[in-house]
Amino acid sequence: MKKLAINGGEKLRTTPFPAYNTIGIEEEEAVLRVLRSGKLSTFLGTWHDDFFGGPEVRALESEWAAYFGVKHAISVNSATSGLYAAIGACGISPGDEVIVSAYTMSASATAALVYGAIPIFADIEEDFYCLDVKSIETKITPRTKAIIVVDIFGQPYDVEAINTLAKKYNLFVIEDTAQAPGAMLGEKYAGTLGDIGVYSLNYHKHIHSGEGGIIVTDDDVLADKIRLIRNHAEAVLSARGIKDKSELINMVGYNYRMTEIEASIARCQLKKLPSLLTQRLENTAYFNEQLAQIPCIKPTKIREGAKHAFYVHPLQFDAEVAGMHRNRFIDAVKAELPPTLLREESVVLLSYGYVKPLYLQPLYQEKIAFGRDGYPFNLSEVTYPKGLCPITEEMHFNRLVTHEFMRPGMGKADMDDVVQAFVKVWDNRAELV
Repeated sequence: MKKLAINGGEKLRTTPFPAYNTIGIEEEEAVLRVLRSGKLSTFLGTWHDDFFGGPEVRALESEWAAYFGVKHAISVNSATSGLYAAIGACGISPGDEVIVSAYTMSASATAALVYGAIPIFADIEEDFYCLDVKSIETKITPRTKAIIVVDIFGQPYDVEAINTLAKKYNLFVIEDTAQAPGAMLGEKYAGTLGDIGVYSLNYHKHIHSGEGGIIVTDDDVLADKIRLIRNHAEAVLSARGIKDKSELINMVGYNYRMTEIEASIARCQLKKLPSLLTQRLENTAYFNEQLAQIPCIKPTKIREGAKHAFYVHPLQFDAEVAGMHRNRFIDAVKAELPPTLLREESVVLLSYGYVKPLYLQPLYQEKIAFGRDGYPFNLSEVTYPKGLCPITEEMHFNRLVTHEFMRPGMGKADMDDVVQAFVKVWDNRAELV
């Protein structure tokens, strides 16, 4: 048997994995088209036809709406901005509560804080990692106004159960689908399953424009408010004839506008989404088949009726079968491969867990956000103790493994090297105990 690299043996692979790149000649030509036009943005923060952006922005929004089968698609400069605008459009106010997953990118929760609302963290499903409807219901109070569901890792949320619960309590459902463009539940796309959906065009997502995001909704009123918040709402309210106090709520606008160059790139990328998704699904299926020979590794489950988008490939680790903690095993796998830290060289991520449960961040532990007095936490008695979401903590600290080795550009030989790294560690696990 070969000695493990973590113990001084030879690495199984030293050659870097292929860089992830979805940009081609189409995007180059699109950018040149915009540059030659001389119009890199035509947005105006006044009530004018250009309040809604330039030709590339409008074309992207039209094409996105058609692709995903929604009435409104509204471009923004990031998915973070999209979540903020969505919260604002829902009329969320200081002291309100917004239920959100503890296991997601931080912006899913800070979107509530920006409007003075209190993030209330609910636990996740053990099999699918999305918000657990049973946990959500225990968190609802008279102050609850919305639920931010997250299609984590590319898995659609529990639509029927959560939407039914939201309707029962008259709550908005905002769907953070940054990691799941193209995922489906039944005949509907992720992002179109709640009241508002938010997609990401950040550079390491399925498709990208460097930075950017798209908000979708079928609700005319919400769409109008989102467009106002995107582009200096307060500057156009008079011209719009908006005077009623109820219509002025959260109409303090920002500059969340997408540029023409970003929109032109995103239009090209949208056309590539089906083929990129197919590659992810095929590669993931191959990994599931090959990793079946590792008894301590179990593939993720997919919700009935769902099509997963696999932003990453989540796996569950069984420490009892392995005879060691997950971190020990995965550290040994990492040692057999080129760098696996996010954004290091032409890196492909391999990690134990995902992000630390959000409520364990200093922001929530110290309850300090805006100003020295801790606004908006000083409006609430809510606390964020360790153990608040036990399944989230168990997954992050003990059981979940995430990797990106299934992303497009990875060839069969590349994937086989990854599999062999797992096999080598499993076969030589006695060295680690």
